[in-house]
Amino acid sequence: MTKPVLKIFSYLPNPRVWKSLITADLCGVEVDVTGAKPAELGTWLWDYDARSLSDSERSDDSPHARTGRRGFSGTLYKTDAFLDAHPFGTVPAAFSPGGSVGVFESNSILRAVARAGNGLYGRDGYEASRVDSFLDANLVFAREAQVYLLGMDDLSQESYDRMAAAYEFYLSGIEQTLTQSAYLVGDELTIADISFVCDFAQFLREGHYEEALAGQSKTLISADGPRTYPRAYEHMLTLSGAPAFAERMGSYLDWYRKKLGREVA
Repeated sequence: MTKPVLKIFSYLPNPRVWKSLITADLCGVEVDVTGAKPAELGTWLWDYDARSLSDSERSDDSPHARTGRRGFSGTLYKTDAFLDAHPFGTVPAAFSPGGSVGVFESNSILRAVARAGNGLYGRDGYEASRVDSFLDANLVFAREAQVYLLGMDDLSQESYDRMAAAYEFYLSGIEQTLTQSAYLVGDELTIADISFVCDFAQFLREGHYEEALAGQSKTLISADGPRTYPRAYEHMLTLSGAPAFAERMGSYLDWYRKKLGREVA
């Protein structure tokens, strides 16, 4: 078996990890992923050699006990080595072989996989920098989306307006780009497209909260998306249905395709 170029620990399933796995599949490199459902990560040891802990190993006086932050509450168990490699203490968390180097933020993990596979990162330094431009814009959008989705039960008007503004800014740029080329960077698939598909698909989960939004006198931000940004939505739907994407994303977007009256494979 090929030695993994990266080892990733995360909650699963996670569209932010799918980005790296789709890239790894297309580039022919091996990535090792370990994790569990979000609600179960509090019972795991966060480490290069992450594992599920027994009941006796989980206590407040454990040397690995930490207070959960950013999406996790209660006690989490993180080794000192994990925090040395991942100073912000978040997941997904990637490690170089052996665990000596930590790579954090999903788009940085994505870049590491693409570099290892020597593909999907543009044909020269300028194209690679343009790919980076989209990845950075994507990261800003994804951060707003995370705050928005996590706060859906009691959403302030400020949070809703911030998300609406981020959505309009990001989708307008994607739409404009796709009037000029088949992909976000020229006429070939790159990790910019892969990142867009996975993170935008995750944002569309707001559709599961339509009733909750209505109860707060708010509507879906994405309600008119396919009409307002037809190229961006079509790009996401077409790529997500391609074999390399569908292999990792599975049925994640089936509900949305049915909502649009699109055929589900």
